[in-house]
Amino acid sequence: MTLWLAFLLVAFIVDPASMATPQGHGSPDPDGKQTIVLVHGAWGGSWAFREVDSIMTARGYRFYRPQLTGQGERVHLASPDIDLALHIQDVVNVILYEELTDIVLVGHSYGGMVITGVADRIPERLRQLVYIDAFLPDDGQSLITLLGDNTGWIERMTRDGFVVPAWVPEGQQPPSDVPQSVKTFQQPVSFAHPVARTLPGAYILTVDEGKNADQDDFASQYARAKERGYTLYIMTADHNPEWSAPVKLADLLEQCVLATKE
Repeated sequence: MTLWLAFLLVAFIVDPASMATPQGHGSPDPDGKQTIVLVHGAWGGSWAFREVDSIMTARGYRFYRPQLTGQGERVHLASPDIDLALHIQDVVNVILYEELTDIVLVGHSYGGMVITGVADRIPERLRQLVYIDAFLPDDGQSLITLLGDNTGWIERMTRDGFVVPAWVPEGQQPPSDVPQSVKTFQQPVSFAHPVARTLPGAYILTVDEGKNADQDDFASQYARAKERGYTLYIMTADHNPEWSAPVKLADLLEQCVLATKE
């Protein structure tokens, strides 16, 4: 047998493994682990949820923390032209390029705006929406319109197209909160997809110790979640439970996941 003929025969040998049917986009992950994708809040970054990630990963979950453009380790890409649509695309691309399906999609604070838009774009990839002390917009609402008359604090912190967090000292070394484009607060979100509107949902309201739930800044969003028929949870913690109560937050996230499997 000549060398060139041998080469042709080898080239046409089919590996049986290559003939396997690829996993469909609507199928659960083959390793049996539930996938959680968590979107951080305004000014922050995915770095803030490292501990929650570690806890959930140790419990057997596949945990993703997309980083929104212009924040966290992507602060070098900050621009006043960044809007909510770009942040939604950030998360959509992680889901598509990592080929994630059957997802529990979680949003903290401003992240609630983002996951709402993601649900409108690719609802077929999602199992459930979970809002952690987060904004819960209706179709066509922006964060600014959700705040109503309570926008003076944003106006006071806005400079050169950015909302600059007043609580961060000048010269603060990373990781820390960073300025965020005001357009991300001004742009309305779409939540009109009929499948997105029927996805199971859960809302976790964090209430400072000693306060009543109806005194919380996100009480109105919690009430809206109740109207939508979402599963409701209340935990004693400040607005950032990823720092003040990470284990308790992980416990509640696990309850949310298990509730959809009952």
